[in-house]
Amino acid sequence: MSRFESVEELVAHLSQALEGRRVVGIVGAPGAGKSTLAETLAASIPNAALLPMDGYHYPQAVLRDLGRRDRMGAPDTFDVEAFVAVLESVRFSGGTVLARGFDREIEEPVPDAITIAPEKRTVIVEGNYLLLDSGGWEHVAPLLDESFVIEVDDAVRLERLVARHVRFGKSEQDARAWALGPDESNARLIAATASRADHVVALHAGR
Repeated sequence: MSRFESVEELVAHLSQALEGRRVVGIVGAPGAGKSTLAETLAASIPNAALLPMDGYHYPQAVLRDLGRRDRMGAPDTFDVEAFVAVLESVRFSGGTVLARGFDREIEEPVPDAITIAPEKRTVIVEGNYLLLDSGGWEHVAPLLDESFVIEVDDAVRLERLVARHVRFGKSEQDARAWALGPDESNARLIAATASRADHVVALHAGR
């Protein structure tokens, strides 16, 4: 397992010429910085596209019907079959692929919000459970050419997470309760998958 300690190293690695399309997975616990890193990579690598896993949350109404709204973000609160299907299309179809986005303001998936054109040679996929080996998620990792797990200090990650929840409408108390409750349960599950990654990304402040 190799280790990357700067965005520049990572961009150089992923910018190397490759035959066909490359599908890259960025994995990390809630608050680890997956979205920020994935967005930076997609903007820095020639002909790259971004595919976040968040678009495959079940809608709020479905979560309520299933009795899972109070732990939104757990593995079984995502439409994993649809996520695998879009990854298969990205990997094998050769044509334009439409994927779901996610509106954090209302916490709802948005159909066909993302367009991945055929000329996009690198697709950056980011999400919590790309390396999970159960519940249907075991079909994800075989569709990735490379996977990277983000290593970050837990205290830093927690403060980022609380700040994010507050930014999207939770009170400070509710934000911390959610970060230490459902988010932390998910973080432990994700940590158990880290050894399956091909590479570690350890980005320090300012890097």
